[in-house]
Amino acid sequence: MELSGASAIVTGGAGGFGEATVRRLVDKGVKVVIADLHDERANALTKELGSSVQYVRTDVTDEQNVIEAINVAQEMAPLRVAVAVHGGPAAGKRLVGRNGETYPVETFRRTVEIFLVGNFTVLSRAAAVMSQNEALEDNQRGVCIGTASIAGFEGQVGQSDYSAAKGGVIGMTLTAARDLGPAGIRVMTIAPGTFHTYAYGDVPIDQLNERFAALIPNPKRMGRADEYAQLALQICENDFLNGYTIRLDGAQRF
Repeated sequence: MELSGASAIVTGGAGGFGEATVRRLVDKGVKVVIADLHDERANALTKELGSSVQYVRTDVTDEQNVIEAINVAQEMAPLRVAVAVHGGPAAGKRLVGRNGETYPVETFRRTVEIFLVGNFTVLSRAAAVMSQNEALEDNQRGVCIGTASIAGFEGQVGQSDYSAAKGGVIGMTLTAARDLGPAGIRVMTIAPGTFHTYAYGDVPIDQLNERFAALIPNPKRMGRADEYAQLALQICENDFLNGYTIRLDGAQRF
């Protein structure tokens, strides 16, 4: 799909994966809406990249927020790309603790709301706008990329809510692609393994690589955010990638 002259929305666009994806899209001539809640990073990125981007403060659990951000992107240029790569809290607790304390249903619900329902909201509302685009070659009107995790395939202890949400994103991918096929809209999902992002704070990358290298067969390091962005861009440009979840994990298995 030709990207130059199009627009995109990237939820979590000021985060590690999101920022790298925004940069890759801008380099291809795409106008991008950074949909996020991290004002400081988003404003800094907007200042750096100039008129190619706009920051729209967006809570993915608020449907109207998401629609407003999508509309801003459509005003910049025809919306042809939506990347849902926003993050959220990770509780990391067992369903039943050693003291018999049970995992709060509300916490489970909140995690699913952010990672699964939020992904669905971005995908479905962006697709509604894309469906009105002028068709390009092979009737292509747009592409939606969701973000799962290898935890959606094999979650670790304490990841019941996160794994359920990410597994839902994986399960939705093929069905959504079939739903949107007649409109010329593709749907793909990326399932990253262990990547170096803002989630690790100020911990030095060498220290993190030393910790995680043993878990990753090859290459023996954490993933880099731009490797996610590189794959996202390849998905955008390759029209025959559709309805599938790609693991991006160096052959890591939890």
